[in-house]
Amino acid sequence: MSRDRQARSSRMRRVFRLANMRLLSQIFFFALFLLACWASWTTRLGGYPVSRFLELDPLVLLATALSTGYVYRALGWGLLVFAVTLIFGRVFCNWICPYGSLHHFVGWLFSILPRKERWEANRYRKLFTLKYGLLAALLLMACFGVLQIGLLDPICLMYRSVILAVAPSSDRLFASMGIDGAALDFLRFAPGSASRVFIASFGVGAILLGFLALNLYIPRFFCRVLCPLGALLGTSSRFALFRIHRNLQRCTDCNLCLSHCEGAADPQGVLRLSECFACMNCLDDCPEDALSFRILGQDYEEVRAGTDVGRRRLVFSGILGAVAVPLLRTQGVNTDENYSPLLIRPPGSVEESDFLGKCIKCDQCVGVCPTNVLQGATFAEGGLEALWTPVMNFHLGHCQLKCTLCSEVCPTGAIRRITVEEKLGVGAFEEQGPVRLGTAFYDLGRCLPHAMEIPCVVCEEVCPTSPKAIQTHDEEIMDAFGQIVVLRKPFIVPDLCIGCGLCEKECPVTDRRAVYVTPVGESRSTGRRLLLSNRVTSE
Repeated sequence: MSRDRQARSSRMRRVFRLANMRLLSQIFFFALFLLACWASWTTRLGGYPVSRFLELDPLVLLATALSTGYVYRALGWGLLVFAVTLIFGRVFCNWICPYGSLHHFVGWLFSILPRKERWEANRYRKLFTLKYGLLAALLLMACFGVLQIGLLDPICLMYRSVILAVAPSSDRLFASMGIDGAALDFLRFAPGSASRVFIASFGVGAILLGFLALNLYIPRFFCRVLCPLGALLGTSSRFALFRIHRNLQRCTDCNLCLSHCEGAADPQGVLRLSECFACMNCLDDCPEDALSFRILGQDYEEVRAGTDVGRRRLVFSGILGAVAVPLLRTQGVNTDENYSPLLIRPPGSVEESDFLGKCIKCDQCVGVCPTNVLQGATFAEGGLEALWTPVMNFHLGHCQLKCTLCSEVCPTGAIRRITVEEKLGVGAFEEQGPVRLGTAFYDLGRCLPHAMEIPCVVCEEVCPTSPKAIQTHDEEIMDAFGQIVVLRKPFIVPDLCIGCGLCEKECPVTDRRAVYVTPVGESRSTGRRLLLSNRVTSE
């Protein structure tokens, strides 16, 4: 008897150390994720791999490979997570994933149910197969070049939530508390600068709070019910070498192992490998030492390797994904013939249809932009297919000439890596010219010198190109008060305009600018040309 107690005591100490290791792992990776967001938000990249969490995401790897036909750059890191899953199961979900750690914390914080109700909450439900159907639909859509995994991928969700909702809200909170100066360097996401504004903040923040609130209904609701990455890892974990084993001779069916099961994997019965997060809570809760985490091969194990999604559900998911493709593209915003004049992409962006096949809506580029010009697209810019993809909003900022930060953080190549020399069209890139985001136009009915005979040349003064894309011609007039006034009326030289948006940002007509930029003439598309040939370089 004394030996049994000693063995149990030794085991409890071992499990306690393992639980502490898991907690430390969650804290470490969550802090690492926030540090990456902070470095991007404050443009302090310093060459650090701030996109590594996205590059480790195997769903990003698989979906972009299906939509583009190849694996981009560092996305091969996702194979490491696949390999770990094939050895230890879904450890990524409960040891590394920052979104999973957030839901774990919220679930623990509000874990106020009595023991028996908590057991029922942690039992497996048919509803949990929904994530496999969502995964099938999203991957089928990716095969047709419609990449929508960013809507539900947990790493993309986490980046987007922090960048568009959490970071600006925290900046405003600290500002309202009167915290400024040197203290902001440590407390605020954007030290020493005004809070940024994001049009999509409310929607993204509401989705984050909604998913967190669902943990009150079902613990880790998103992870168990909706997460497509969890479904992908669950499908792989059925082949894992290590898994939870139950010794039927020792098990007394007390159900205590259900008390803190994160994945609702039914450790008290036939273990569902695809749902097990390898959290080890069941080992800690079992009073009979009937559960262990071991390599496969024991005779007394009872496991259910895969999840019975059902053939009809898979067929329905496939049909849903196939139908969604043409529905998403009914607006035609990804074609040269029919596109939104608001859909101005960051410098280095690939052609629009290719862009939508690569962009995962993580909005890292939005967070790293120093002028706040980059925004997550709403339905107004490009519909659901382009939702939360990066677009330029020149009412809020402009594209700095020597900034290429957005191209440095894009993990999938939707914004290809460019240099300042390529962006400016100098040196080796002089022949091809600068990267053009679009072309500026005038609304002459709102322009002060054109419509109201009021002197104004702000747009011409701030135009950063050399020679200037905005020039003026003088016109002598008699104003309404009988005085002779020489007006300098501005006009656009489209051959020189790069669409940086500084003229639109600084226009004194603040409600609807008298000068505005559209994507016509952008470098990335030969079909959206404004001029048949560039008069500056053509002979």
